[in-house]
Amino acid sequence: MIKRGFRYRLDPTDEQELMFRKFAGVCRAVYNAALHQREVFWRQHLRTEGRHVSYVGQAAELTALRAEFDWIREVSQACEQQALRDLDNAFQRFFDGVSGYPTPRRKGKNDGFRFQGRNVEVEKLNRNWSRVKLPKIGWVRFRDTRPMVGKLKNVTVSLDSLGWHVSFAREIEHEAPANIAPAVGIDRGVANSIAMSTGEMDSIGKERLAVLDRRRRKHQRDLSRRKRGSQRYGKTRKRVAAVAAKGARVREHFNHVRTTRIVRNFGTVCIEDLNIANMTASAKGTVEEPGKNVAQKAGLNRSILEQGWGQFEEFLTYKLAASGGVLVKVDPRNTSRKCSNCGHIDARNRESQASFRCVECGHEAHADVNAAINILQAGTRPSEEAKAPRRKSRKAA
Repeated sequence: MIKRGFRYRLDPTDEQELMFRKFAGVCRAVYNAALHQREVFWRQHLRTEGRHVSYVGQAAELTALRAEFDWIREVSQACEQQALRDLDNAFQRFFDGVSGYPTPRRKGKNDGFRFQGRNVEVEKLNRNWSRVKLPKIGWVRFRDTRPMVGKLKNVTVSLDSLGWHVSFAREIEHEAPANIAPAVGIDRGVANSIAMSTGEMDSIGKERLAVLDRRRRKHQRDLSRRKRGSQRYGKTRKRVAAVAAKGARVREHFNHVRTTRIVRNFGTVCIEDLNIANMTASAKGTVEEPGKNVAQKAGLNRSILEQGWGQFEEFLTYKLAASGGVLVKVDPRNTSRKCSNCGHIDARNRESQASFRCVECGHEAHADVNAAINILQAGTRPSEEAKAPRRKSRKAA
């Protein structure tokens, strides 16, 4: 059983878009009110009720609120219950140490709502269009760009800089076949987005991203000269978000295309176990101990984030799981300094960003490809237990 999401662009009418915003606003208000209750009144609730605040209790109180307030009753109760479930899951993840403490939802950032799959109907209209029936909203058309498979679990309607979208979360019956395809090592970099142990290298369209980055910076300068809250400020802010979203689509498309090709040709993929959050941390330091080369480090951070290393790894993980493949993460230490031919480690081996020449054996290769071969060797090397000679038993001795 695997889970997949199918996301489409909605084409709502003006009245439906107003309903979308009302649904998102009410769900956001319910979430924030429930969060406030858990933060402020949990001791009082524990003292009077004898138990902690939970989803079950807040869902029961939601029913009473719907009977009292018309603006809450106008929105589907299923969406409001899903908002309470989101909050309950957020606290559970916090107590498990998986994520931080839940924060309030904000307009402009958390504009969305979710239905359970059993409350939604989907109907095909023609080759390019379908429609979905949402409770208390009605039939809404969406651009059908790919067929859906699997059992529908839930439906999410959300707003981003490109408009309203609908996402169908589905469960698909799937048994991964035995994957006997060869192994490959992949080095992620800045100059080359990926370099493979086979010698193949590829990069995201840097020229296109550079154009989008210059355009985004221009709009940001315009935004700084606008009066906050004015119509011109709002329009310019949307332009900034649209350009940023376009760059994200370029990055996502590249990672989807490359990971799909890799999974089709290889059964075992070895990559470095990188801590991207630490690698892209700011170097500005503190007032007492200011950092060094802050501007250079900021530029490197932007270049790393521009490549989408984390997204590349995420796509590889679920695609390999579906194809029966294996993702192996190796220690990144010395992968760029080690000679893939003789194993000699020396900082002088890497003459430049692209050139590698071993000072011990004279082996020459592209530095990124050499690193990818080292990653492959580390990921496919037998374990220490397998390499260690077996001890003879006393009876045999």
